[in-house]
Amino acid sequence: MSESKQYLTSEKLAEFKKELQYLTNEKRKEIAENLEYTKKMGDLAENAEYHEARQAQGEIEDRISHLENLIKTALIVDNQKTDTATIGSNVKVKKQGESEYRVYKIVGSEEADMATGKVSNLSPLGKSLLGKKKGDTFSFTTPKGKVEYELISIE
Repeated sequence: MSESKQYLTSEKLAEFKKELQYLTNEKRKEIAENLEYTKKMGDLAENAEYHEARQAQGEIEDRISHLENLIKTALIVDNQKTDTATIGSNVKVKKQGESEYRVYKIVGSEEADMATGKVSNLSPLGKSLLGKKKGDTFSFTTPKGKVEYELISIE
């Protein structure tokens, strides 16, 4: 398991803590009860329900371990007013050749979701934005070729 720091907003950290609490307090108990019930169903070697319950238990334990590590290594990066784009910044960018701008929030990889405008600091766009100032132009290569953007504002 990676011990590198994970950049999270305070909202996402709270969401992960809530999920961890649910998994450890409720879901673990539910899985254990299901496991006990399926053990009573006969020969464990041929008991599909038992094997499904064991697999579910493994998946829950993996998720719990992942969340515990995330929470332990989290660095909170809420929006800070700076003149350069950093993790936690809300940025307005315009792609060269387009008239409309797009607004993104630069977040850590665990929180990235392009559908909601949250771009990972590890993505080509996120990496290219870091350290830029209002008015700067920057480019990066995508599978479709090189694209160029202008940083309109940092909010």
